[in-house]
Order: sequence, then C-alpha cells, then structure tokens
Amino acid sequence: MIKNKNVRNDKLNIVTFGCRLNTFESEVIKNNNNVDTNTLVFNTCAVTSEAERQARQAVRRYKKEQPTSRIIVTGCSAQINPKSWFDMPEVSGVVGNKDKLKKNIFHENKSSYQVDDIMKVQENTSHMLHAFNNRARVFLEIQNGCNHRCSFCIIPFARGNSRSIDPLDIVENIVLLVKEGFKEVVLTGVDIGDYGKDLKNKITLSKLIKYILSGVPNLSRLRLSSIDPKEIDNELFNLIINEKRLMPYIHFSAQSGDDNILKKMRRRHRRKDIINLCKELKRDRSDLVFGADLIAGFPFEDEEMFENTLDLIEECGLTFLHVFPYSIREGTDASKYPQIELNVRKKRAKILRLFGNFAKEKLFNSLVGKKVKVLVEDDNAGYTEGFIPVKFNSNLETGTIHNFKIISSDQLKLNGILEKTK
Repeated sequence: MIKNKNVRNDKLNIVTFGCRLNTFESEVIKNNNNVDTNTLVFNTCAVTSEAERQARQAVRRYKKEQPTSRIIVTGCSAQINPKSWFDMPEVSGVVGNKDKLKKNIFHENKSSYQVDDIMKVQENTSHMLHAFNNRARVFLEIQNGCNHRCSFCIIPFARGNSRSIDPLDIVENIVLLVKEGFKEVVLTGVDIGDYGKDLKNKITLSKLIKYILSGVPNLSRLRLSSIDPKEIDNELFNLIINEKRLMPYIHFSAQSGDDNILKKMRRRHRRKDIINLCKELKRDRSDLVFGADLIAGFPFEDEEMFENTLDLIEECGLTFLHVFPYSIREGTDASKYPQIELNVRKKRAKILRLFGNFAKEKLFNSLVGKKVKVLVEDDNAGYTEGFIPVKFNSNLETGTIHNFKIISSDQLKLNGILEKTK
C-alpha cells in the first residue's frame, strides 16, 4: 500500500493511497485539472479498513496544518462510503471513481459529492499520459473493475465490473511514452488477467503483450502488475519464459496457501496450482523472481492452515510479500463469518513478513558477486529486471539502463558498482 505519497505539480496536489492503478489515476487527475494550489485531492483506497483509517487521519492532519485549504476526497473509499467522507468537517467535496478522471472535475468550488453507480459503467476510456512524475518507470492502465466476487473483497463494488481499454489505444500510449524516454511500462489494472474478454473483438492479455512488443520495438522493459495464478495460460507462460523484454518478476494474487481457506475466499486457484506453476516457470527461466499478496488470519484459519501458507513461501520461492492481516469489510460475505481475534491476525501477519524477509535476504545474498542490469531511477538507485532495488554511488541519468556488479546486500537492497564499458 502506498501511504501518504504526495504527487504534485504547480497546479494540483494529490495524496495517493493504495494500488498502482490509483497511482496511474492520480497522474491522470493531475493532467486533467487546472486548479489553484490551495486544493488538495485525496485519492483513497478501500482494500482494508486500515487504509481508510490512515486516509482519514491524513485528511485531519492536513486540514489542521492548512486550515484554509480545500480538500476533495476521491477513490475507492469515497466511492463506497461517500457520505461518511462528506460528513467530515475537513472535507469540501467527494468525487466517485466514475467521475474522477473527467476534465476539471476538481475545479468546482461548491461543496457537494458526486458519486454515481459504478456498476452501470460499461466502458473504459483510455487516458493518454505524456509525462509521469519524471520517473523511469510508468504504470499504464489496461483494465479496470472485476467480474469475480471473492468473499473478502469490496473492490468490485468500488470499481465496477471488468472493462478493458482498446489494445490500439494502449500501444499508441506506449509509443508516446517511449518517445519521451521511458524505458519501462508496467501494465496495471484491478484484474489484468481478465483483459480483453469484454471487448467487441475479444483478445487475451497474452495477445495484448504480443501487440505491445511487436508494435513498440524500442520499449526496453514490459512488466506485469499483480495477476491471479489461474490466469497464466499456456500462451502467457511461454511469453514469460521466452520473451526477454517481459521482465522476470511475477507477483501473484495468492492470498493463502491452504485449500480450505482458498475455497472460503472463493478463489479460483488451489495450493497445487501455484506451486506447480512456480516450479515450471522457474525451471524454464531461472532468473524469475516471485512475489505474492497474502492475507493472515482469514476467518476459519487455524494453525495448520496458517502453516500451509508459511510453507507456500518456501515451496514457491516467494520473495516480495504484500501481507495484510484480514480486514473486515462490511458488505462482503466474509464479514459474516466467525472472526479470528485481531491480535492473532496481526501476529500471523508479522510472522509472514518475517518469513518474507528471510526469503528476500536469501535471494539478495545469492546475487552478491553477480552482474545485473539496472534501470536508473532517483537518488542513485534503481531496479533490476527481477524488480530488486539496487543502490550505487555513480551519478547516472534517470531512465538509463546500466550493468552493475553486486558487491553486498541487506534486507532492503543490493549495493552495486558500475561495470566499466570496454
């Protein structure tokens, strides 16, 4: 989760919470609005109650520091609970997910909330970005919404049903971004594995990737955001292992390593699916790095079920973990299940994170003495193809790719020295 990330230009201040899709949408909001510097937009997340709590806390803190400011709240939490936000004395207005990307939607000075039924939205509009906060990597929305109804998840009710962007628009946008110097594009959405199923001319995520790689030959790196293990079909499997411009980092929406819990969650995959997939992918492309979203303390999870999730980390070689203690979301089926005590949920989440740290340390140590390619970002740092952070002392231009030799590591990063060109 992105916490209190301030994205700003000369005209609009935005604080972004949540996922990469929210990060992308914050850039669209910034590009689409011409408002005074006294306005602050909070682009909120609803994936956990903690995310909403942090956003409310940030709103109160900012208003206390800037009492004359005008605060507008948007995003998933605003879509689900608009009145609760509008009732806050610090908030001037609320805008739902359906409308937040419209031109100058945040320019109105009146106090109101504009939140329509997201389930009635049938199409997804492409938003061309010609800049992205001066970064080397850029997130690009290819899809929004979700047709699946996992028992714990409120996001479909905040984002609506799955809607895909036309592949020609996606390729056109990437062409423009590459011309502006971006080396890496991250395809993002709520459920990118469902991409294209709603389009008149139905295509798959695999075919979209092929269109991008053939249509934008100068694109150095293409990366996928989180994906359901069940959505990696044979065609996508072959792209992952054979296409070197498709980066070797796969982040799974795994959630649990126990079949009983996965059934209660209404997930489409089972434990053996993700274990077999990781083993087969790693067998055919040894540089692959895996990450996963995991929920700790889901209703009905006993110690044995929790141990199955811990074992999954080692069996799959999961390294980068996004761990959440289960958060009760009103309106979901799981909120009606018998709940595990909060302190148990938090304890299990802490253990999962420790296991993730051990796995990360093991991976990082294995790379000491090796050579890696790094895309340079800010502050003398960048990322390998496997999405591992690297720190170095050389002053290099943002957005360039260089070879580094790794000389040491810790739990947070690798440390490298620039390889001299012969």
